[in-house]
Amino acid sequence: MRPENIHVTAPPRRPSPDHSDCRAVASVLARVGDKWSVFVIMMLIDGPKRFNELKRMISGISQRMLTLTLRGLERDGLVTRTVFPTIPPRVDYELTDLGRGLAAPVKALGEWAFAHLPEIEGARSSFDARNE
Repeated sequence: MRPENIHVTAPPRRPSPDHSDCRAVASVLARVGDKWSVFVIMMLIDGPKRFNELKRMISGISQRMLTLTLRGLERDGLVTRTVFPTIPPRVDYELTDLGRGLAAPVKALGEWAFAHLPEIEGARSSFDARNE
């Protein structure tokens, strides 16, 4: 699945006691596990932001990818889009209550990744050296 897909679907649910819960949350995990979604959620923790403000804050994201990510997060009920009737129109993006509930685990994941980055980079270097 390419990250720019905004229509994330889960496999059809089959009545199975073994993995039915896993299948049910597959589409949610696909959205919140996407790297751009994580960055957008992190940037919106402190409050509403405008599109170009988010684009400046998230290094490496294209305008198209930011648009698709915001649409997907809005579709899933994690972000709201508010258009203000000004000239030119002003559009703000903000986490919903549901999105704010996700912000704490996302922030914790980001902090964990940052704290363990040297160990992960060391493990990658060791692995790559063994497999060359």
